[in-house]
Amino acid sequence: MNKFLALLFFVLLLSCKEKTVNISKDITFDKQMDVSYGNNSEQKLDLYIPKNTQQNKDLFIIIHGGGWKGGNKSQLTYFTLSMMEKFPKSVFANINYRLASENRFGIPNQTDDIDNVILFLEKTLKYKPNIILLGNSAGGHLSMLYSYKFDYNKRIKAVINIVGPVDLSDPSFKNYYDYSFVENHLVDLAILSKGISMENFASPVYWIAKTAPPTLSFYGNNDTVIPLSQKKILDSALNKNGVFNQSFEFPGGHLDWANEKNAPLVINSISEFLKQIGKNKTP
Repeated sequence: MNKFLALLFFVLLLSCKEKTVNISKDITFDKQMDVSYGNNSEQKLDLYIPKNTQQNKDLFIIIHGGGWKGGNKSQLTYFTLSMMEKFPKSVFANINYRLASENRFGIPNQTDDIDNVILFLEKTLKYKPNIILLGNSAGGHLSMLYSYKFDYNKRIKAVINIVGPVDLSDPSFKNYYDYSFVENHLVDLAILSKGISMENFASPVYWIAKTAPPTLSFYGNNDTVIPLSQKKILDSALNKNGVFNQSFEFPGGHLDWANEKNAPLVINSISEFLKQIGKNKTP
């Protein structure tokens, strides 16, 4: 953890019983922790709303990884705090979702949870924000799958994918150590239309069309969990459909995107990418 993130975490610990987070002298957020957005105990989120500003139309929804069956929003608290420092006028929701197990499928539960979060936040904020889905690993996959397949009302402004699998049928990805869980428990086969495989249905790349939102991706050049071939597949599909996109390779493995060396690259690239989206908007 770098010094800045350590400081932010210390600030968060000091204010864990408070209703505000003071990032700096001029950056303060109102916070609500473990807010329920559904009836299941796993359907919780941490909400951070900028204080003393009305210019908070952008909403980052942060989605953790963990192989669809593990992980917790607390894993991305450090990252969320550092993003708040970079984007002091944006709203942040760091979410949990219903985890997959041998007795519960990941999809459609997890994509439904993203939809439930969006509806809950629109009601809470009392306006329709510009939504940016940002996830790592399984969270990156869910961010893309929701945006390309399930965002029927086109509410997603941009997708930030950090080491998320995009093509489950990629032979290189089938070397994933827990691929049998993906095959058997990721998707409820009852929701599949005739003629579509589980691998295709659950692959974000399968659903990319010209209307897909702008997409920014990051992949490790030594990632033994999500092979670099996934980046090439994603880039190709987005370019073929004329979707504005950028992708970066960072040095290291699956978790190294958040280390002291790579985190600034990720956060600064997100900032520049969103600026370019703004410039590319038609009047």
